[in-house]
Amino acid sequence: MTIMKKNIILLAAIITCCCASCFAQARKGLRINEVMVVNESNFEDDYGNKGAWIELFNSNFAPLEISSVYLTTDSTNRTMYPVPLGDKDTKIGKRQHVVFWADGKPARGTFHTSFELAADRPNWIGVYDADGRTLIDSVTVPVLAADATYARKIDGKGVGIEAWEIRDGSINAIVTPSSNNVIKDTNKKVDAFNEMDANGFGMTITAMGIVFSALLLLCLCFYVINRIGASRLQKKKMEAHGIDHTEVAREARPEGDTGEVIAAIGMALNEHLNAHDLESAILTIHRGRKTYSPWNSHIYTLRQNPRK
Repeated sequence: MTIMKKNIILLAAIITCCCASCFAQARKGLRINEVMVVNESNFEDDYGNKGAWIELFNSNFAPLEISSVYLTTDSTNRTMYPVPLGDKDTKIGKRQHVVFWADGKPARGTFHTSFELAADRPNWIGVYDADGRTLIDSVTVPVLAADATYARKIDGKGVGIEAWEIRDGSINAIVTPSSNNVIKDTNKKVDAFNEMDANGFGMTITAMGIVFSALLLLCLCFYVINRIGASRLQKKKMEAHGIDHTEVAREARPEGDTGEVIAAIGMALNEHLNAHDLESAILTIHRGRKTYSPWNSHIYTLRQNPRK
């Protein structure tokens, strides 16, 4: 019994280590993406207050749970603000962002840190893993003007100062909290197609070709389905009259029975014997019967001489 308990404990430890390793590998994709230190007229929190904020970005192509990671502004105090467990919003979708408010008021919620950012000096910001020792990402934010941010040129990419830039909110340096730093408003394929087909003739021909091809394919499908249905109906009729359609298919047509001869025989039967076919491949002959009526008798048309 003792050996079994030891094995269970060992298995649980191995599973825990594997899970921790998987989470650690996934959290390596967590990046500090944009930081605002002095917020005078920019983004507001849930309480309507404007404060410094730190944007994190999940560079993975899978969701990432960031609870239990640490945010800090002091490399000697790595566990300054632990992201709480149990909040559903700490699970970041693939290639998505989340904003933490550096306002020193953690009682306001999960995304309000216990520290603030200094406006008069550079701020070092680090993100540590759940063990409190593994540094995931860090950045030194220079002194910024009001409503300016220090942001990555491309979301989650690059290492060192070359990967970052200062954004002042102008048309060429937009501040983008909780959204992509590079806003894609064009599509290269669409632009290339527009250059090759400025008047839209190619698009029109392509669209018409697709429509007519679909209609032709639909007609062929209906034709095939109709032929299959007619063949099955013919077989059922023959089976209903006890005719083996396989034997009929194998039998050769007698010599001399051309279409003209068969048509002549059918016409003769119809005209002279009042016999005709009710079903295909079956000759039906009815005996002619005339009902007697005195109005049809010729004896009433004869005049008799009057008696003298």
